[in-house]
Amino acid sequence: MSVWTPLESNPDVLTKYIHTFGVTKDWVITDVMGLEPDMLEWIPKPVKSIILLFPCSDTYEKHRAEEQQRLAETEQTYPKDLFYMRQLSQNACGTVALIHSVANNEDIMLGEGILKDFLDLTKDMTPEERGKALEADKAVRESHQALAQEGQTVSDPNEEVYHHFIAFVNKAGTLYELDGRKMFPIEHGATSDETFLQDAARVCKEFMARDPKELRFTVLALSAAVK
Repeated sequence: MSVWTPLESNPDVLTKYIHTFGVTKDWVITDVMGLEPDMLEWIPKPVKSIILLFPCSDTYEKHRAEEQQRLAETEQTYPKDLFYMRQLSQNACGTVALIHSVANNEDIMLGEGILKDFLDLTKDMTPEERGKALEADKAVRESHQALAQEGQTVSDPNEEVYHHFIAFVNKAGTLYELDGRKMFPIEHGATSDETFLQDAARVCKEFMARDPKELRFTVLALSAAVK
């Protein structure tokens, strides 16, 4: 397993990163300052993905293990065009979450470049094969490393990271949680373009409710840029 330098939950840095990937400047990463309906109204629309950074506490790891055991007991099916990949590189979760966010939204136009090349290469691969392809992709790794140095704190790639990025997207009217550490995409019920933000906020609240003493949660949105 390769070890990458962790990304910060810095909207300016992550916005620069997706633009480096080839995403047009019509789209940005922005902070979600609160999950209540009135706070969600402040986010520029449309919102195409919600990205959650959360602590990998003992409580969460217990939940994750139980969830994976339950899902493994039944055959999992999801849309063929849902782009899902495993995270095999340590500390690459920020990049994986951004790729999940962009790759599952056809409205987000990609120019020629790093991410389009990666998606073209991996479109017919399994999630595991995509994870291996990311490990081997020098262009993506170098972009990640360069942007990781632009945060407000100095990151050590060898230091154990306690937090983890995941993404939520609306695919074919279903809210999916896409976490490269999990074996499968996680379904969280029906959603729509109109209710996606509220539905994703509800699931983020569930993460927080499992760890009521933990305050280190950050929520970001991939949304339209303010004109």
